Amino acid sequence: MSQTRAAERPAAVAAPEHGGLPPDPAPPRAPGRLRRRSAVVPWRVALRRDWVLYAMAILPLLFLAVFRYVPMLGNVIAFRRFRPGSSIFGDEWVGFRYVEMFIADPNFWQVFANTAILGGLTLLFTFPLPIVLALLLNEIRVRAFKRTVQSISYLPHFLSIVIVAGMVMQLLSLQGTANQIIEWLGGEPIAFLQRAEWFRVIYVGSEVWQTVGWGTILYLAALTTIDASLYEAARIDGANRLRQTWHVTLPGIRPTMVTLLILNIGTFLNVGFEKVLLLYNPLTYSTADVISTYLYRVGLVANNFSYAAAIGLFQAVIGLVMVLSANLISRRVVGASLW
Repeated sequence: MSQTRAAERPAAVAAPEHGGLPPDPAPPRAPGRLRRRSAVVPWRVALRRDWVLYAMAILPLLFLAVFRYVPMLGNVIAFRRFRPGSSIFGDEWVGFRYVEMFIADPNFWQVFANTAILGGLTLLFTFPLPIVLALLLNEIRVRAFKRTVQSISYLPHFLSIVIVAGMVMQLLSLQGTANQIIEWLGGEPIAFLQRAEWFRVIYVGSEVWQTVGWGTILYLAALTTIDASLYEAARIDGANRLRQTWHVTLPGIRPTMVTLLILNIGTFLNVGFEKVLLLYNPLTYSTADVISTYLYRVGLVANNFSYAAAIGLFQAVIGLVMVLSANLISRRVVGASLW
């Protein structure tokens, strides 16, 4: 019986012979180092294993290289004198001459102010409204009604800018629907499209109508990732729907909100060129003329390509600084960022 128990006794706890101490156990391996070594996969193995994914990424990378990065070489004409028909990199180095020209140009600063105001108003309304619409749609329990509302709100996104501008002109012309309603109420017709003070309202309103429904898609997808047990715990604690939205829903979609906000800030000064070009006229230049339309008139119409390139480079640098600043502030304050 004793021999059987001795045989079943583990070797690590067996009594040492000759009264000596048991040997020291081998030091355990660092789990972190082991994980790092096992996670490293040679690039040849990864390429052989996932070659289909890499092949699918070739065309997008070529598109970015040809249409995004190669044209950046043209920014050099912001510092060189460019004449049509000559070298694409300009004929003569002029340094910051064109930068000094637009800094001293009062028309540019008027255009810059118009761009900042339109961009700020657009961001102020088009960023929070998709969140509100997504929260409202998330509360609807009748699927048929919910899908109908989603389809109606998504539809304007698929209309071209030309069609949207044509609809706006038809509605706001002197004989349009808006003035017919004003006359029916006893008022005088208003030339909305010829009055500078109305342009910002028209532009922002059309942007809200066209983009808010489409912007809810990402937020509705983010809402599906929130754990339902969090809502159940909040109900047990006595939270009503409003407090559940504030303490559970909004924190759950905060990373998506922060990401889209940073991206929108990056395009803050890129106010829609096509819509402004189709809706504005010389009577509304004081509030409607933005950097993109100003570059079109100065660069393509007046053939002053170097001056336009300097303004475009200035706009791009401001956008880059705003994106980096917004990402840094978000990472420090909120804890979520793009990188």
